[in-house]
Amino acid sequence: MSILIQHGTVIDGTGKKGYTADVLIDRDRIRAIGQIELSGEMQCVDASGCVVAPGFIDTHSHSDIEVLQDSRVLPKVMQGVTTEILGQDGISVAPLPEEYIATWRHNLAGIGEDSDRIDWHYHTTAGYLERVRAAQPGINECYLVPHGNIRMEAMGLENRQPSAAELQKMADITRREMEGGAVGLSSGLIYLPCVYGGKEELVTMCRVVAEYQGCFVVHQRSEADTIVDSMNEIIDIARQSGVHLHISHFKVCGRKNWQYIPQVLRLLDEAEAEGIDISFDQTPYTAGSTMMSAILPPWVLEGGTDCVLRRLSDQTMRQKMIADIQKGIPGWDDFIDFAGLDQIYVSSVRSKKNQDAVGLNLIELGQKRGKDPYNAVFDLLYEEENDVRMIDFYCQEDHVLQFMKRPEMNLSTDGLYGSHPHPRLYGAFPYVLRKYVREQPVFSLEEAVHKMTGKAASAFRLRDRGVLAVGKAADLTIFKADTIRDRATFTDPIRFPEGIEQVYVNGVLTVSHGRHTGVRKGRVLTKMNGYIV
Repeated sequence: MSILIQHGTVIDGTGKKGYTADVLIDRDRIRAIGQIELSGEMQCVDASGCVVAPGFIDTHSHSDIEVLQDSRVLPKVMQGVTTEILGQDGISVAPLPEEYIATWRHNLAGIGEDSDRIDWHYHTTAGYLERVRAAQPGINECYLVPHGNIRMEAMGLENRQPSAAELQKMADITRREMEGGAVGLSSGLIYLPCVYGGKEELVTMCRVVAEYQGCFVVHQRSEADTIVDSMNEIIDIARQSGVHLHISHFKVCGRKNWQYIPQVLRLLDEAEAEGIDISFDQTPYTAGSTMMSAILPPWVLEGGTDCVLRRLSDQTMRQKMIADIQKGIPGWDDFIDFAGLDQIYVSSVRSKKNQDAVGLNLIELGQKRGKDPYNAVFDLLYEEENDVRMIDFYCQEDHVLQFMKRPEMNLSTDGLYGSHPHPRLYGAFPYVLRKYVREQPVFSLEEAVHKMTGKAASAFRLRDRGVLAVGKAADLTIFKADTIRDRATFTDPIRFPEGIEQVYVNGVLTVSHGRHTGVRKGRVLTKMNGYIV
């Protein structure tokens, strides 16, 4: 049966002014938009007083494990997201050679991407995506092949540069994974083992990705003291390889580094004037979220989690860690330096024993444990076997808005799963519609929806999604512009938003008036002829 959505305000994702029209869904496609006469075989939905928009697209997601455990992916679909891009930050679930499964799972635990509830023996991107298909995802899933996984398969987790043969192997693995369904390459140049990678290996892999018109999606090497050098590095990778560059969670961290914002934006302008294709995503908050082990000096992370735990058990090495954190290491993003001990909070731990640490900043953690903040957090990391996540406050709201207004920007969640996640996991998209459209208008409704839909689709070459048009996939989010709001907060983050009336995924009603229907009609999207379909 066809579905006729009547009398809504269509905001089509292109940025054009909204207009009143009916939208006809036939199976998984939009068949007509305009004044459409109701006929007997149509199911009618009255959208009076509502916005009818494309389904939101989350270009930086960490649902890689969640989609296999609860394939509804509720934190996303309940806020109107119908498509997300997995495999972020250069460290994800595939490829994963058999001999590295245990080691790699330990490494992923820090970002909450480990589980005993799934079968880890899939080996490649193609194998992982088959698992996702079999799980019948509730929303559409895309996957970036991670640099760290490629490097691990090619040369292990060693801190060295690749040989010529290993470099060729990285290129071959990248090609295999792109052929196996990946839509691009990701890297996280502060995370093990990506941090060991140099420009040459990234250019080598990106040249392969460019052949498929994929993206290079990168958490750059510095978002703080050396961000200018970091920007020059990733722009040059795009220049040499011809790949489309997409910068993850674009920001400048730390009061002393805010002076670099004009220079960083000038680098974007100059690169684009040169013809380099650049986009970036951003979350709308002044706080970020990552693994707590990111506060440790990079030498502590060498060799993986087992080596980290061994070093954390050594009091002499702890003293060296503290000295390096306090003095800094050139080229290293020192989270404690740019955020402060009082602005880094424990957001999630694995065990019940340490649940009392959740919600405390590092100074409060030290006070509760009766020791200095450094040793308190070292103890926590050791006891939890590195499975600790954090929230850190790093910038001012006017900086967030300065980047959000850029034409390269699209919205994302970058939400890590866990017992006490960042509220962006449950509310990033409604947050913008509430705060920056309705309460303190920064964007028109049309501009905001464009950054959530059409802009994201164009950056990643999603052919059939992100825009409401005849023939496009029937992914729709219907919401009340005057009441939509996020309910997730830093103190109470696991709360679904209000004001989203319906969400359709591939033409099927998936969310209705704040409740999931139980239907899962998402798809795994892969590259075909240069587009994600």
